[in-house]
Amino acid sequence: MNRLSRGILLAVCVLLVGFGSPAPGSHIKADYVEACSCHLFCPCYFNKMAEHPYCEFNMAVTIREGKSGAVDLTGSKYWITGDLGDEWGTKRKGKWVVVSFDPKTAQAQRDALVPLILKTYGLEWGELKAQEAPITITRSGDTVEASLAGGKMAHMKLKREPGVDGKGVTLQNVKYFDAQRNSGFAMYKSLDHSANVMGHKFQYADRNAFLISIEREQPVEPAKK
Repeated sequence: MNRLSRGILLAVCVLLVGFGSPAPGSHIKADYVEACSCHLFCPCYFNKMAEHPYCEFNMAVTIREGKSGAVDLTGSKYWITGDLGDEWGTKRKGKWVVVSFDPKTAQAQRDALVPLILKTYGLEWGELKAQEAPITITRSGDTVEASLAGGKMAHMKLKREPGVDGKGVTLQNVKYFDAQRNSGFAMYKSLDHSANVMGHKFQYADRNAFLISIEREQPVEPAKK
């Protein structure tokens, strides 16, 4: 790792540890490509005490539209890899997480995104790390592929569940963490789902995956009388 990369990593780690609240009035519309170690579909969404000791996941995220103060977040990308563990639903504690920012996501965008990212999940993480790595997301027909550092750090290749009519399956009216709104969970399965990031490694296939778009806003505090 060169001096510039170490400096970027240190700056992001300091920011993650000391993050504050998102700027009042900030908002994002984010498109997710997501896969985890569970079988289709996530039992945690309906059973907060689901009987499994871990939930290892990858999330490739593109901000379709967003703003925080004067910072335009549109087009920025980040990748979240981690393990929810077995206490996220009952104690709001996650086991570990690594946030990777695409190099094209400017520092001002990262500074604005960090509190929005962490507030979206609202968890206390046992281990919290950050890094920088290029993110690519491609879609061809019923297949979606996402790579972190060209697949060296993480990779997802997902295939859409066709459903009875072949047009796909979307689960509606289910809350996604602390996002205020979402488009519904478009169901996929992973052909490959793997990660090797900052001391953590996993690999799965034929497991739960989905595409979802979320909206997250930070309310403006009412003026004090």
